[in-house]
Parts: sequence; C-alpha cells; structure tokens
Amino acid sequence: MSRHWRDFPDYWRRLREALLNPRVDDQALDTALREARARQPLPVLWLIGKAQAGKTSIIRALTGSETAEIGNGFQPCTHTARIYDFPAEAPVVRFLDTRGLGEVAYDPSDDIHYCESQAHLLLGVMKATDIRQDAVFEVLRAVRRRHPEWPALIAQTGLHEAYPPGGEHLQPYPYDREPWPPQVPADLTRALRAQRNRLGTLPGSAPVHWVPMDLTLPEDGYEPVHYGLEALWTAIEAVSTLGLQARLRGDARLRDVYDRAAHPHIVGHALAAAGVGALPLVDLVGVPAVQANLLRVLARLYKQDWNARMASEFLSLLGAGVGIAYLARTAGRELIKFVPWLGQTVGAVWGATASGATTYALGKAAGYYFASQRRHGLVDAEALRRIYAEALANSASVLKPPPGEDRL
Repeated sequence: MSRHWRDFPDYWRRLREALLNPRVDDQALDTALREARARQPLPVLWLIGKAQAGKTSIIRALTGSETAEIGNGFQPCTHTARIYDFPAEAPVVRFLDTRGLGEVAYDPSDDIHYCESQAHLLLGVMKATDIRQDAVFEVLRAVRRRHPEWPALIAQTGLHEAYPPGGEHLQPYPYDREPWPPQVPADLTRALRAQRNRLGTLPGSAPVHWVPMDLTLPEDGYEPVHYGLEALWTAIEAVSTLGLQARLRGDARLRDVYDRAAHPHIVGHALAAAGVGALPLVDLVGVPAVQANLLRVLARLYKQDWNARMASEFLSLLGAGVGIAYLARTAGRELIKFVPWLGQTVGAVWGATASGATTYALGKAAGYYFASQRRHGLVDAEALRRIYAEALANSASVLKPPPGEDRL
C-alpha cells in the first residue's frame, strides 16, 4: 500500500505538468489509446450500398464533420470492406462500409461475413432514383435470414433528383408518416414506392425503417442541406441502444458549431481515459496524457493557441475546490484497486468511471473556456466551475459502454 501512496502524488504532478505543457507524452498517449480501444469496444454502424449512393454523405452528416475528408479516413479491413473510426484519434463510433456491391465478378460473401460479425446496426443506403438495387437487396435478405431479429434501416437518398424544375424540399418533413401529402412530386413517389415494392418483405419479424433523405452541399441551393437527417436519427434511436446521438451530438444545450464539433472529441477522450483508468498505476501516466491531448485538440478546434500561460489560467479558474475534489475522487479509486479481491473488481469499475467522468468534465469546462476566449477573452470562473460540476454529474449517461458481443 505504501508504494501506491508514494505513487499517487506523482499522478497529480503528472496531471498538472501534462496540462501545463503544450507537448504531450506521445509514447504514454499511444499506449493509453491502444489500451483504451482494447477495453472499450466501439459501437459499429454497418453501411451497405452501391458506389455513389451517399454513404459518405451520411457519415459526414451523422458526425457533423462537414469539412473532413471522410474517404481518406477509411482503412481497409478485408478485400473490399473498409472501416472509419470517428474521431480518428479517440473514436466514439466505427463505420463499416462494404464496397463493390453490384460490381461484375465480385463475390461479397467473405466481406459480408466479416461485417456481419462486427456490426451493431445495419443501414442500407440507396439512391431513390436508382431502381437497380438487387445486390443490396440480396445482402439485406441474406442477413435477415440468418438474423431475423435484426432491425433494418434503409436510407433513400438523392430525393431532389426526382424534383420538377425549381422544386424544393417539402416542409415540414412529410415522409415519417403515411399517406404522404399530394405535394410530394409524383416522380419521387413512384421511385420511392418502386424500391420498396422491389425489396418486398424481408425475412423475420423485426421492423424495417425507410428514411427518405437528401444530403446536399450549400451551393446546390436546397434548404436544409441535411434534409431528413432528424428522421434518420429518430430511426436510429428507435431501433438501437447504442447511444450514438449522445456520443456524437450531445444535447440541445450545445451552444454553437464549435461545441458540436468538440463534443465527440471530448467523449472519445473520456472513453479512452476510462479504458486505462481501470488499471492500477498504468493510468498514472496514461490518463494525464489523454487529458492533455484532449485540451490540445479542443484548442485547435476553437482556433486557440494552447500554451502554458493558458493552461495555468484554466487550472486557476477551475479553482482549488475542483482540484481537491478531483484528487479525492482519484485517490479513492486508486486506493481501492489495491484492496485484495475487492479492489480488482470494484476498484477497476471505480477507476474507469472516475477517469472517464473527470476527463469529460475537464473537456466540457475547457470548451467553455476556449469559447469565452474566442468571444471576448473574459472567462466567468463561477460558470466554468458550474459547467465542470454539471458535466461530472451527467457523464454517466454519455459514457455508458456499448453493447458487448450481442449484435444489433
């Protein structure tokens, strides 16, 4: 036990040094992130569809990563299947894309088998005006024959391609209930119906959710550019318990585009800290490195120059009370890990919870700090500490673990 208490002040020293130093211990960070990924499996959203169906646009809309080069972020995992982790450095979700569907001389069986073993949620993507979707339909049928209890979501994209000249998106969004109003263009109605009729009834009793949507660029002239995105989120939340919306979007209290961009990075780093926080002594180095890297990432997102002066001011504004509470919370979880038998179970859970929660709270407080710096350079210390405390209290609902081996 004495070894632990000699090490604990070192943990606090490492935390403070990591936050004050704009450079991050890269080796400690890499080790922590590898350990976190091993201990915190990601929820996996599997997208199937032909090329140019709009899969990348859906990923960009779901993640809010409008300017990211999503395509370059995909990494191969089989002959044609690819994975994309978001955010790349400390991910909160994995997207799985099966390419090649419908291509000549391509047998997707092996790739489908791999993807099927990994996925938590299946999303078919097909352009509304493309009636030739047999390859996608066959995958959906085959998966449902093997897993009749799996729900299926199908996004019908590119609605505006069936609009008459000068046509606009109908508001409010009319496709979430039937019958559709007569204002829906006749060509679009026929296209949407033809796809659904061609698929027919899938094997199994689980529901099939069809979501017409149109994801465009601002220069295309259609408003909103993410037409039908809320309907897709509603369908995702209705059929899954992955908590994707909480991980990627947060809640309505997110103040602006910077907050929304920062949220998944905060969650990802908090999950990484939780992954290494369950291990005795390992987190003495790993958790401070993850937290310091989070602040560096947030500063970049908010277009701020993170340096020792800003770090010192941020810690001072958090106040001694927050520091003492952090120390006590961390001390308790570290101490209990070394209690025989009990410490290996309860202590690990406590360690993961405390590391993740405090990292999440630090990130939310830092977001407020950087936003204040952007606006006028003045930071309300009381508001900063309140945001930290609220985030600490609310962290459990955001950082809940994804499902284990149960798929979809």
